[in-house]
Amino acid sequence: MSPYLLLAIIAAYFLLLLALAQYVSRGANNESFFIGNRRSHWGLVAFGMVGTSLSGVTFVSVPGTVGSNGFGYLQVVIGNWIGFMAIALVLLPLYYRLKLTSIYDYLDQRFGATAHKTGAAFFIVSRTFGATARLYLVVAVLQFMVADHAGIPFAVSAGVILLMIWLYTHQGGVKTIVFTDTLQTAFMLGGLLVCVVYLADMLAGSVAAGVAQVMDSPMSRVWNTDPQAAGFWFKSIAGGAFIAIAMSGLDQEMMQKNISVPNIRDAQKNMFTFSAVLVVVNLLFLTLGGLLALFAAAKGMGATGDALFAAVVMEHFPAWVQVVFFVALISALFPSADGALTALTSSFCLDILGFRRRADLDTAAQERIRRRVHVGFAVLFLALVLGFRALNDRSIIDTLLVLAGYTYGPLLGLFCFGLWTRRALPAGLFTVLPCAIAPLVCYVLQRALAARPGGYQIGLELLILNGALTFALLWAVSRPATPAAPAAN
Repeated sequence: MSPYLLLAIIAAYFLLLLALAQYVSRGANNESFFIGNRRSHWGLVAFGMVGTSLSGVTFVSVPGTVGSNGFGYLQVVIGNWIGFMAIALVLLPLYYRLKLTSIYDYLDQRFGATAHKTGAAFFIVSRTFGATARLYLVVAVLQFMVADHAGIPFAVSAGVILLMIWLYTHQGGVKTIVFTDTLQTAFMLGGLLVCVVYLADMLAGSVAAGVAQVMDSPMSRVWNTDPQAAGFWFKSIAGGAFIAIAMSGLDQEMMQKNISVPNIRDAQKNMFTFSAVLVVVNLLFLTLGGLLALFAAAKGMGATGDALFAAVVMEHFPAWVQVVFFVALISALFPSADGALTALTSSFCLDILGFRRRADLDTAAQERIRRRVHVGFAVLFLALVLGFRALNDRSIIDTLLVLAGYTYGPLLGLFCFGLWTRRALPAGLFTVLPCAIAPLVCYVLQRALAARPGGYQIGLELLILNGALTFALLWAVSRPATPAAPAAN
């Protein structure tokens, strides 16, 4: 397929996003940017969050793992669903009762400014490195598929992509993203369905026959019953639940969209609907992975893992399906980047700069600062993406993605400590240290256990361990609350 055709598709795609953003962001202000003026429709938020949850890495990685791991990822999906129910029934009522704009303001109300800034800092560091590492992988894919063939340098590709993301988010923020994420999710799911239907038809003559072949194969296995394995079913479900709670319920990017809904009832309907749709969509991805593995085996293809989906499409599908796949791929790639850029800007302005507490800043001054912060994070994203390119080491990028996940453990520990105890934390270093020590101890422990022959493999339960250790260390430095201390419930 011509790289110039793909460039034209990318340009048309971004122009559509810009046109939509221009339309929906009319009259936008800081409240629009931060929480969509609390007027977002719960159905749009629910649908758009599916695309945000399923990054471009997921789009290619989940189908690519089915050949070796079967439907084992469904264990994590079940755990995620349990976690989303906890968010809907426990965290969302808390956020709405306290009328939060940044969810980390809960830590301020519960423990004071040190805990507030500590929680926000962990989110900012985690999201910055996690989002830019994923964005680098996105740009690298587009560079390989399109820009290299057109003679466009990597720095130009990365700069243009970030400029376009900045352009369609800088004015409306969350108000805009609710609509652009909905559009991008529709493109992604539409492309996924087309690929499933076309591949099943090529493989078995119909969707029903293709799905039956997958279900009759060893790949349809779900449950891992080896307690020593990282993918043991109990660890996967428990880890999946806490991953959803920490990486969605305690994540400003995800919750920023939820609390943009006018009331708690609609926010809960959003979470119930989103979690149900996400289960169905993940089943589609797993089914697609089974079809891809069967097709690759039948054709004698050597591609596996992340490369399998793109290899099958580009080598065996007609041009129109390749175009659909490409649009679906870029639609899966960008929602996590635009949401991260908006959420990081919001958190820095609200939590670090303290917009809500600054009587010296009027609305116009706050808007000027917010725009500068937004530009600053876009420039930082570009610098980090170019830095990852200079390193040119996929293992380092994978390590950054893993390490970014470690920072949600302290957030989990902080919030649980606030909700489950009535103890107070000291100001200053003794609140920060437990949150810094816990992930380092977990990292060392995981490496030590993995190095032992036949030893215990820590899987998704690492987040639980990280949060529990943070909780224990916070308890050690805490004191009984005085009557004046705010209660958790």
